[in-house]
Amino acid sequence: MTFHLVAWLIVQDDAGRVLLGRRSGSSYADGLWGLPGGHVEAGETLAQAAAREAAEEVGLSVNPVLLSCLGACRYDLEGAAGLDVFFLARGWSGEARPLEKTSEVGWFDPVDLPGDALPWLPGVLDAHLCAGVRLSEMLDGWVALRPVPLE
Repeated sequence: MTFHLVAWLIVQDDAGRVLLGRRSGSSYADGLWGLPGGHVEAGETLAQAAAREAAEEVGLSVNPVLLSCLGACRYDLEGAAGLDVFFLARGWSGEARPLEKTSEVGWFDPVDLPGDALPWLPGVLDAHLCAGVRLSEMLDGWVALRPVPLE
């Protein structure tokens, strides 16, 4: 089984909204709203991958050094296994626009996402962005949230 290491970027504006892109031409979740993100490439840090994906998918330039790591979610679902790592950006340059593998972009309240968002996105935003959970796990048939103290 292949193990996927994926970095995602949660871009949050001053009003608390998060930036989503509608996935287009992607082998994963085509047509659904999601965070900018993708596989970590060889020789790349997790934060560098999140920043690169944001530039490629939604046209924003973020400094990887300034990103905050919110946490990670390990998954083992329907034959797919991996680790998603989530970063937060509250500062960037550029205007959000659809680019590679994205047909449109929009800003959304993290507790009021569009109905056609990635199915796991509301739970991940609630856990990692809103509740401060550092580690979550999704395994076939159940989800376990494991808060890890920040101290």
